[in-house]
Amino acid sequence: MNRYIKLLIFGFGFALLFSSCGINSNLMLKTPKGFKFDSIPMNPTAEYTIAPNDIVAFRLFANHGFKVIDLSAGTTISGNNNAAARQGIGGTFISYLVRYDSLVRLPMLGELKLAGKTKLQAEMELEKAYAKYYVDPYVQVEVRNKRVIVFPGNGANAKVIELKNNNTTLLETLAQVNGIPDRGRANRIKILRQVEGKKEIYLVDLSTIGAGLQYVNMIMQANDIIYVEPVPEISKGLVKEIAPIISLISSAFLIYLTINNIR
Repeated sequence: MNRYIKLLIFGFGFALLFSSCGINSNLMLKTPKGFKFDSIPMNPTAEYTIAPNDIVAFRLFANHGFKVIDLSAGTTISGNNNAAARQGIGGTFISYLVRYDSLVRLPMLGELKLAGKTKLQAEMELEKAYAKYYVDPYVQVEVRNKRVIVFPGNGANAKVIELKNNNTTLLETLAQVNGIPDRGRANRIKILRQVEGKKEIYLVDLSTIGAGLQYVNMIMQANDIIYVEPVPEISKGLVKEIAPIISLISSAFLIYLTINNIR
């Protein structure tokens, strides 16, 4: 009988070894022990800056924006044709794509670099450029198509979050995915960000007020990846992986005992 027990133990060990490669295999973005994370920006609450692949929409007014008042009152064009008035200078936002080379191709101006600028800086840049063609131009800018990807502790629940506000914080973004789940580790939140052509990886700790207070208002940038590292489920994964193998070994062992008793 001891030989049978040894055989069962050997089979269990073999099953454990065989299945260990598949346990928690869904975990992503693993970092080796001692991995050196990039330094979090000195001013994490700095304003959102325009990035490649953003859609920049703006409208242009003349005379320091007096046309804004005229349009809102519907008096730019004589008569009651308000729809026609809204099509005048400054009436509608026109959208342009920020290319991967950081340039935007604009009417009359040609190519202009807007990537890396805040909303206010972009407005001032456009006002300066259009001053060659209009008297005291006034520009309003909107940045669209801003998105981040969030993995809240479980890859199956990943979401693409649109940054509707100009400056959306880390805490606001996590709130849109219902916060950090039970399996997520609040002290190990990885943020992947493209900075001047280089991918930087930050490690943020939100587990305590002392460690996390300086990062809750961190401004998210376009195409950021937020990954809440999950706690590995070794026991649950192990049972799930080896249960079919143990069942097969047990069945084979019972068949062996039955045949041996008949003999």
